[in-house]
Amino acid sequence: MLGDMMGMMGKLKETQQKVEDTKKRMSTVLIDEKSSDGLINITVTADRQIKTIEIADELLEDKEQLEDYLILNLNKALNRASEIYDKEVAAVASEGMPNIPGMDMFK
Repeated sequence: MLGDMMGMMGKLKETQQKVEDTKKRMSTVLIDEKSSDGLINITVTADRQIKTIEIADELLEDKEQLEDYLILNLNKALNRASEIYDKEVAAVASEGMPNIPGMDMFK
């Protein structure tokens, strides 16, 4: 019984480290979001850090249109980043969780 508990604790600690490693790795996963007409391109990391914003010169002439493009494409990029981040972290966390009835939090 004690051996099982120690093994479970070791596995939980290992899983916690894998989750932390995955979270760090998410800073290297790049997500590009380009507007359908190609006038703006945004790159973010999976941990939701903006890396680049490329804006076509023609958008610089219309402040309101530029603001709309930025909001729309930043939200798309950040939503995709969140989905990837959550999926990756949950997958690693659920791999290492012991099979305890009623504890399917990560599925």
